[in-house]
Amino acid sequence: MGFTCRIDGDLRRILADELTQAETAVTDGMRDASEGLKVELRQQIVGAGLGPKLANTWRSEVYPKNGTSLRAAGYVFSKAPDIVSAFEDGTVIRSQKGFWLAIPTPAAGKGVGGKRMDPGMWERMRGQRLRFIYRSSGVSLLVADNMRARNGKRGGFAKGSDSALRSGNGLASVVMFILVPQVSLRKRLDVAAAAQKWIDAVPDLVIRNWRDGGAS
Repeated sequence: MGFTCRIDGDLRRILADELTQAETAVTDGMRDASEGLKVELRQQIVGAGLGPKLANTWRSEVYPKNGTSLRAAGYVFSKAPDIVSAFEDGTVIRSQKGFWLAIPTPAAGKGVGGKRMDPGMWERMRGQRLRFIYRSSGVSLLVADNMRARNGKRGGFAKGSDSALRSGNGLASVVMFILVPQVSLRKRLDVAAAAQKWIDAVPDLVIRNWRDGGAS
């Protein structure tokens, strides 16, 4: 018994087409996995109540950036890695400059360019010293004396005018910062589990893209 085999078409062309399809499938599979992981991590952060601003620090890239490759790789990263790590691992935050960690109240407002206000920045911006109130039980405070509530949409507080200071009418001491020795952050994210899920999904994503490419 004998067999005769024949290849219809150009073998080199056929192999080249298969290689191109494989490179495309691998690259598209890595892109799908990277995008899927990025979206899931963003959803984790929003779901944990940490807000869309931190969520949007997650980015994804696929290499090569141009073209396709059997060795394509995906890279998912946060532009705020220290904050993400704190909520992934759980940590204790202590002041780096002194004994107290100052937490601004809404009355403190925002710093320059919308930055988080700190006591030194508040005093420089307002030209006024804050008064320290020590409490042996509970938190200690930094308050601003001789403040008056603003009227209108702007709200908040402003330093009393000279006439108000003389009369004392409408003046109050307002808590601007709460002082604590440390703050404990509980674990609220699971980046590792999400990453492993999408790593495990890569083979199926590559196969799906290969089939879709072949069908087209």
